[in-house]
Amino acid sequence: MSSTSPDFLSKTLSRVKPSPTIAVSNLAADLKAAGKDVIGLGAGEPDFDTPESIKEAGIAAINAGKTKYTSVDGIIELKQAICAKLERDNALSYAPDQVTVGTGGKQILYNALMATLNPGDEVIIPAPYWVSYPDMVLLAGGTPVPVAAGIETGFKMTPEQLEAAITPKTKWLIFNSPSNPTGAGYSASELKGLTDVLLRHPHVWVMTDDMYEHLVFDDFKFATPAEVEPALYERTLTCNGVSKAYAMTGWRIGYAAGPKPLIAAMRKIQSQSTSNPCSVSQWAAVEALNGPQEFLASNNEIFVRRRNLVVEMLNAAEGITCPKPEGAFYVYPDISGCLGKTTPAGTTIENDEQFATALLEETGVAVVFGAAFGLSPNFRVSYATSDDNLKEACTRIQNFCAALS
Repeated sequence: MSSTSPDFLSKTLSRVKPSPTIAVSNLAADLKAAGKDVIGLGAGEPDFDTPESIKEAGIAAINAGKTKYTSVDGIIELKQAICAKLERDNALSYAPDQVTVGTGGKQILYNALMATLNPGDEVIIPAPYWVSYPDMVLLAGGTPVPVAAGIETGFKMTPEQLEAAITPKTKWLIFNSPSNPTGAGYSASELKGLTDVLLRHPHVWVMTDDMYEHLVFDDFKFATPAEVEPALYERTLTCNGVSKAYAMTGWRIGYAAGPKPLIAAMRKIQSQSTSNPCSVSQWAAVEALNGPQEFLASNNEIFVRRRNLVVEMLNAAEGITCPKPEGAFYVYPDISGCLGKTTPAGTTIENDEQFATALLEETGVAVVFGAAFGLSPNFRVSYATSDDNLKEACTRIQNFCAALS
């Protein structure tokens, strides 16, 4: 038998689909390599550089020889900084042995699922969702249960929907606010409606993805489940990281705080996979959490300007409705008014994947189609790029929609 035979590969892989965003990314790269003028609106990372004080902390760590193995799930100094951050920002009290640090937020979520899921366990995931949630659940042997939260509810799951989705097999709710891909944020009162439901179902745990916590706009106030409902403290894993707000995507540091037995189980998983996160990145993350925070507000001013520009221009496009999100750096426009129409090149738009593909091929604008995030017909735009790029891209989208017949 050839080692490349499908029989050689794990049957677990059959439960997981390749990332639907890869096809669009590959096509965009191919077109760019062929000389086409492509504007990418798919990147899920800030275009800002990592702040100087954080970079200097990383350099200082290198110069001080802090380049050896560390404790499996993080140095004590970083765990202490995380505890201080959670107390300061979220009114949550944790000790260092209730904290785990991983190689990015994704590893934290994956460790938790691998440490807790058994075959048949269900995980409720509001849709639209970050593309990796369902597949991580599947890899860990669980069953994802998407709950569609459409434009009519502001892309937010209602308490009634959560109640209806819970079964005796439900183990986790994965909760992301502000959201990737919609930017929708749950207010404290909206969150209280969900936590009231969870109080009635003590077998359901909550895994929060608070990665966009500091990227909130206008008068929106961020809240996290264990803060809103302290009675959920013992069955909440509060997950976060430095990637987005601190422009540290490549440094790969995520973290979580929760009950000691769960943290210990996650540490065991990590001890037999990656072991410790990068030592230099950990020291940089200490500075990120303990150091100056003023740049967060100035960065958000830029994001607000970009958000407003994109929302206004996309709402001016024929057939598109674009809600104004509370946070993150994404918008998630609805393209219902474009379906059934034909592009000048002869492509009939029957779904959002065809829309995104035609948009890229005919205008050079790369977006991610909504089916990748579990809710159609939509597409995701990341406005973490320059104003000029956004204006040009939105103008091309307007022209593309106007040319549909």
